[in-house]
Amino acid sequence: YAPWCPACQSLQPEWEKFAEWGEDLEVNIAKVDVTEQPGLSGRFIITALPTIYHCKDGEFRRYQGARTKTDFINFISDQEWKSIEPVSSWFGPSSFLMSSMSALFQLSMWIRHCHNYLTENVGIPVWGSYAIFALATLFSGLILGL
Repeated sequence: YAPWCPACQSLQPEWEKFAEWGEDLEVNIAKVDVTEQPGLSGRFIITALPTIYHCKDGEFRRYQGARTKTDFINFISDQEWKSIEPVSSWFGPSSFLMSSMSALFQLSMWIRHCHNYLTENVGIPVWGSYAIFALATLFSGLILGL
């Protein structure tokens, strides 16, 4: 979820009611703020918010059913998750491909942080920050090319 997302905000009350049933259903129920954990957006291929996954025994299944407390409870208690095909091992969050994607997301957040620091704290104009990143890219390409 993301705190600014209207769909996430409307799901929150139902999710919290469902979370109260976690112990009875013998499941862990959690939520992750993708604005604070951007690497997870890459690992789980988050393209829409909110995105819900069911994880069991190392298999990940994307939940796309109705979003009420009753539907969530039925999904677990009736084992409806068994009818959903697990995410391919190529695209599983532990795979090399998704770990690399996560690293790219984290790199992009670091670059954004550096850009904001240069423009807001140091006082470099936006175009100057872009020029610094362009030169750093060219320089690193030259070093790697050698």
